[in-house]
Amino acid sequence: MCSPRDSGLSMAAVRMMTRSRSRGLGAAPRRGGEETAPLQRREAAAEGKKNPSLAKHQRKTQKLKVAYEAPGHEKGESHKALEALGWEPQDWRQQLENIRTMRSGKDAPVDWLGVEHCHDPSAPPKSKVKYIKQTSAILQQRYGGDIPASVAELVALPGVGPKMAHLAMAVAWGTVSGIAVDTHVHRIANRLRWTRTMTTSPEKTRAALEEWLPRELWGEINGLLVGFGQQTCLPVRPRCGACLNRSLCPAAQSP
Repeated sequence: MCSPRDSGLSMAAVRMMTRSRSRGLGAAPRRGGEETAPLQRREAAAEGKKNPSLAKHQRKTQKLKVAYEAPGHEKGESHKALEALGWEPQDWRQQLENIRTMRSGKDAPVDWLGVEHCHDPSAPPKSKVKYIKQTSAILQQRYGGDIPASVAELVALPGVGPKMAHLAMAVAWGTVSGIAVDTHVHRIANRLRWTRTMTTSPEKTRAALEEWLPRELWGEINGLLVGFGQQTCLPVRPRCGACLNRSLCPAAQSP
């Protein structure tokens, strides 16, 4: 028979042999988790062989990208675009109210001079008269004496540009399709800095104004600024001394 001491030594030897065999099978002590990742990959590969659809799903998941997260430079551009949408000129509401006050008399040429003066025999011949005659014939032939109901059809008529097309839509059809911009509106909008940058044509001014000006004001702007440009904000030597906006107008402040 074995003594208690011999029996204890035998049991210790069995435990040591068991640990040794386990290490030989790949269960070596892990230091700082160095072998955890390879083991997980081996286990995942084995699982993938058993279940191919699971492996396919894992590959797709690794390639997944968040579509709505733009790169850094695109994020900056989006932020600038949002800022541009919220831009509006400084003091524009007060400037507009002052122009309304100055135009309250409705006594500018635009308020009383209309197409009925085209027949004046003392007036020098102009291309506008020719265009009116050509357009009248087209309207009679194609539209039964009426006028088109869209901007695209209106600008296709001889001598009709975007300004007149938008005016016709407002007056004839009661539809505000855009801001009618002529040389007066173009000049005054730039003098008041109602555009983010200086524009070089009435059409560019129209696009710039429509970016920020409330739509309910689009129909008013043309007649208001045209008369203001005929009486006060003249193309040459504007009457800044008589203008209520002289302290608010950037052009009046410049030397």
